[in-house]
Amino acid sequence: MLKKARIAVLVSGGGTNLQALLDAQRSGALAHGEIVLTVSSRPGVYALERAERAGVPSFVLPAEDGEAALEELLARFEIDFIILAGFLRILSPAFTARWPRRILNVHPSLIPSFCGKGMYGLRVHEAALARGVKVTGATVHFVNEIPDGGEILLQKAVEVLPGDTPETLQRRVMEQAEWLLLPQAAEQLSRAVAQEV
Repeated sequence: MLKKARIAVLVSGGGTNLQALLDAQRSGALAHGEIVLTVSSRPGVYALERAERAGVPSFVLPAEDGEAALEELLARFEIDFIILAGFLRILSPAFTARWPRRILNVHPSLIPSFCGKGMYGLRVHEAALARGVKVTGATVHFVNEIPDGGEILLQKAVEVLPGDTPETLQRRVMEQAEWLLLPQAAEQLSRAVAQEV
């Protein structure tokens, strides 16, 4: 068996995407990677509880010098790549440059629609509904210095239904796209990283 890729998951909220990754790891769908670290931008979020229940070490970044603390954690845990799973801090260009093609993000729209700085969470779904689109979805992409600007790995379309609210649309996009795509992308990158070692 090849060495498994060591994954850090960065979170800021409830951790539903983290849970999808943990479930994929448990089921064997994420076979070439292992989540060994969870880092939150905020204390007291439910994602930290999910990590604790799964036996994954977790840490909260300080408000000041958060990236320096993050770099130290990534080195200490010998991380191969990073997954942003609802992480609400924008990483600096200097940070992303040190991790080329090693940071994945899931975005709740079909990039290039409804993306970029300030477009996250319910804001994305509010914008999609305001525009009147009939199809939305989710995108997993590499992270670079431009918010939501990195190379696209996977996308999946999700139908917008009559009567949708931002909340109902958000839930459908998570269930039908995000929770499926993110583990698939994690496995793809894990396989590639494991073969390099």
